[in-house]
Amino acid sequence: MVIVEKPAGVLTIPDRFDATKPNLLGMLQEAYGAIWVVHRLDRETSGIICFARTEEAHRHLNLQFSERRVDKIYLALVDGRPTPPQGTIEKPIGPHPSIPGKMTISRTGKYALTHYTVVDTFKSFSLVEANIKTGRTHQVRVHLSSIGHPLAVDPVYGKRDALFLSEIKLRRFRTGNSLEEPRPLMNRLTLHALRLGVEHPETGQRVEVESPLPKDFRALINQLDKWGR
Repeated sequence: MVIVEKPAGVLTIPDRFDATKPNLLGMLQEAYGAIWVVHRLDRETSGIICFARTEEAHRHLNLQFSERRVDKIYLALVDGRPTPPQGTIEKPIGPHPSIPGKMTISRTGKYALTHYTVVDTFKSFSLVEANIKTGRTHQVRVHLSSIGHPLAVDPVYGKRDALFLSEIKLRRFRTGNSLEEPRPLMNRLTLHALRLGVEHPETGQRVEVESPLPKDFRALINQLDKWGR
């Protein structure tokens, strides 16, 4: 298998309309030849993702995922403070009836299970660990939004497409040049695939891999730590 630290902005698989966009599958195929997709991350999500290098490994990893023996831990910065600070979200997810590409909680959707734990709190935001036991499209985003705490930056399920320092500081402030457009602290999903735990397809040994928060996410947390308590 191949475990990759995916940067935000890179697709997992080729875009159906534009195959020239950078994607991990294409890069890995150039490097290793045949590669099998095991699971996916949204383009604007960073972090750990796993691919298989053989058909046998692909079957083995798929079985682990289907039997929920895989640990997929995400870090998400969300609006507000989830109550209780530790809980389980068990709600089926299916396609939105009228908005293509969007998912929603649906009685006719597929079973979805997420365990969450609040690991830090700020004035208006919380840092949450989400352990997803099923792999539904946009699962972390849909589930956290369904309990009233969408990602801090999520133009589809949340309320903003970028987060600025002005929204974090507790007092009014001015930029150095009033004519300049303020630069966002983060303008992609506030979601990072932090840890992945699987059994090695050949040895059966447990493999645990962690991806530290990337630079943009760390900078945002630093500003929250400074101004958003």
